[in-house]
Amino acid sequence: MQPETKDFMGIQAILEAKVKEAVEAIFKIELPSVEFQPTRKDFEGDITVVVFPMLRFVKGNPVQIGEQIGAYLEKEVAEVTGFNVVKGFLNIVIGDTFYLDFFNDIKNNDTYGFVPQEDNNAVMVEYSSPNTNKPLHLGHIRNNLLGYSVAEILKASGKKVYKTQIINDRGIHICKSMLAWQRFGNGETPESTGLKGDKLVGNYYVAFDKAYKVEIAEMVANGTDKKVAEKEAPILVEAQEMLLKWEAGDEEVVSLWKEMNGWVYKGFDVTYKNLGVDFDTLYYESDTYLLGKDVVAGGLEKGIFYKKEDGSVWIDLTEEGLDEKIVLRSDGTAVYMTQDIGTAIQRVKDYPDVGGMVYTVGNEQDYHFKVLFLILKKLGFSWSENLHHLSYGMVDLPSGKMKSREGTVVDADDLMNDMTSTAAQISEDLGKLEGYSDDEKNVLYKLIGLGALKYYILKVDPKKRILFDPEESVDFQGNTGPFIQYTYARIQSILRKADFDTSADVEISAIGELHIKEKELIKQLQLYPELIQLAADNYSPALIANYTYDLVKEFNSFYQQVSILGETDDQKKILRVQLSQKVSEVVASAFKLLGIDVPERM
Repeated sequence: MQPETKDFMGIQAILEAKVKEAVEAIFKIELPSVEFQPTRKDFEGDITVVVFPMLRFVKGNPVQIGEQIGAYLEKEVAEVTGFNVVKGFLNIVIGDTFYLDFFNDIKNNDTYGFVPQEDNNAVMVEYSSPNTNKPLHLGHIRNNLLGYSVAEILKASGKKVYKTQIINDRGIHICKSMLAWQRFGNGETPESTGLKGDKLVGNYYVAFDKAYKVEIAEMVANGTDKKVAEKEAPILVEAQEMLLKWEAGDEEVVSLWKEMNGWVYKGFDVTYKNLGVDFDTLYYESDTYLLGKDVVAGGLEKGIFYKKEDGSVWIDLTEEGLDEKIVLRSDGTAVYMTQDIGTAIQRVKDYPDVGGMVYTVGNEQDYHFKVLFLILKKLGFSWSENLHHLSYGMVDLPSGKMKSREGTVVDADDLMNDMTSTAAQISEDLGKLEGYSDDEKNVLYKLIGLGALKYYILKVDPKKRILFDPEESVDFQGNTGPFIQYTYARIQSILRKADFDTSADVEISAIGELHIKEKELIKQLQLYPELIQLAADNYSPALIANYTYDLVKEFNSFYQQVSILGETDDQKKILRVQLSQKVSEVVASAFKLLGIDVPERM
């Protein structure tokens, strides 16, 4: 990080101390706090002190109070070169020297904004966590992008991070795919069909549902009640029997399960690689589904849980505003809550430095995680205070809601390919890639298409639902990934043409004063470290995404209003090239936190 007194937060801390000092010296009052905000663009100034809250402690006219405090600051704080008061707002002008000194400090800092790892308590971020009966889809894309980006942002904020997923590789849904493959597959494999393994297995999940519906219809036609038919359809009964065999360790069933899951894992790996996400450690539900039962037994002895007459075990959370929750069925089998309790505890055993966890799971599970976190707290685990549910809304398409069983999901691989095609079509229509070879174009199309997809999803607050419009996301204007990538590439073009030494520091004495657009750009750069910390505290990649857009907008305004390479004053030209370079570095750094690549040419 930069020295505290050089950045925006540093000068604000100085001003806060001096404003309190001024109030005490002038009005003999001890002020508990000072409220700041950025100065509005239509007024002169850089930082504004809001006087109105002071009126609870200092009696008088807010304009006069502001004038007296401003005069004190101008005299006592070297960085303050002027002020003005508009109603109850004291607008403070910070001198150009402060901004230029700050910029000279950061311009050669490759890790500007990032904090070295300083927290001994690691954070484990869980995301993806798919079922092995189908390929990843659009919903998984939002999950993966959010989880991966939050992990990277937490790292940048100084945390040690483990990225993990729990793969849902057991249960009736897996057996449905397995049974359908046995019935209808004729021994086909990913190799014999040319299909990715996850797609092949997903096809049989759909095939099961079709056969199941046919059997229900036949039973209903023969006089069976529909609800009875839904429970007693032969293919479903056989799938349930297969699950019991798997749980009993039946050699043939377990062998098929391993083979088909192996196909899926290879398919997932391809998707993850194309999406640009990774994991440090993996957990499998087949290993964890029995965890937690011993913890429940211990909690029962301590009175945290209680047993009902049928033998089932529950916890009463009504005093906390929740309800009663089952943790063991009457037959002694675990529910998902039990597994999640056990898995959380196991993770801390596996990684003793883990002091908190982030679960990236859709908002339909909000209640589940409230209960889980509360149970872990009642069980006495100190790290339970640092558990967070990264809850997010669904992703919709204009065509409507996705349904896995009916095969109407938006496949993740297909969507990524479609985004690349969309990027290719729009780029060709705009004529932006003249002189590129076909290979160069294809690499760039993928970079633009994936950048558009990732940015469109990540710029939205995680809690909000998204209506995803592929064509809108690849627009080269507005708040889009391609617009930011294009600006980055424009800066690289400027830097390639700058055939002179730009390494020297520039001083105010050499340029007279900063252009307003130079100053605004430096002020925007100052915000980056604070934004990383804010995004980490709020688990929100959207803050990084929209900061990057604001930075790029500020650069484009700078680019349009000042000459860079055409500037005749050598010192001003050096400064403007340096500013351009630092903006591009921060854009690349911010986009890396979002998992997005930037192009050198475009």
